[in-house]
Amino acid sequence: MSRPFLKMNGLGNDFVVVEARTQPFSPTAEQVRAIADRAAGVGCDQLIVVEPADGVDARVRFWNSDGEEVAACGNGTRCVGWLLMQSTGKDQALIETKAGRLLASRAGERLVSVDMGEPGLDWREIPLATEHDTRALDVALYDHPALASPPACVSMGNPHVVFFVADLDAAPVREAGPVVERHPLFPEQVNVGFAQVIDRHHIRLRVWERGAGLTKACGTGACAALVAAARRDLTDRTATVQADGGELLIEWRADNHVIMTGPAAVDFAGELP
Repeated sequence: MSRPFLKMNGLGNDFVVVEARTQPFSPTAEQVRAIADRAAGVGCDQLIVVEPADGVDARVRFWNSDGEEVAACGNGTRCVGWLLMQSTGKDQALIETKAGRLLASRAGERLVSVDMGEPGLDWREIPLATEHDTRALDVALYDHPALASPPACVSMGNPHVVFFVADLDAAPVREAGPVVERHPLFPEQVNVGFAQVIDRHHIRLRVWERGAGLTKACGTGACAALVAAARRDLTDRTATVQADGGELLIEWRADNHVIMTGPAAVDFAGELP
């Protein structure tokens, strides 16, 4: 039996979204990899399945292109939030994820804000294998002059490490990313961000995503970069984060919640074989 899907993207971070509220869908890791394969499948950074749940508009599950299920995906949550609001006609959608309940709200024409909840800043919340100050790690993760400044760690429902670099174009993103992703300090592996602070309201960012590689944008990565920068007083608590695929507005509010605002786009519809 074929199954309809939507191909969506948030700033070029692209997803295959499968509606499973009436017909259950639990893909195997092999099926996820086949769908995500850009040569032989549909092609995507993440597979998203929308399921029924009590007390919320939907439950959402995420898989990276390597077949591993993950707890959080910021750009994907924004896209699903837009879909749910389109279907209900409401201006908000409450979404259940493995990282907790997230509230999506309309923020303009095809713009969606998502309350991503509170960042995890304790070393056990990331998690790290051993105790460290997550504001600035006192351990070398990769030997390169551009990465000399100690990185920071933040959990946004998934683990992030953020390197602050003077020149993003000179940063060894493709070389360091896969090595740091699997560093033994991170028992669940880690998303690796490379952030260049332009000024107190503007960050340039590239993220090597755990299980997906270098993507055009990473929503939770943008949240983690802003939190990490604000903790070190490199930026204010609200900043625009510029990814390869476009801009996200990130606000770390006084109530400790992180709000992410950005676009959601539908590319095409199709059917999985």
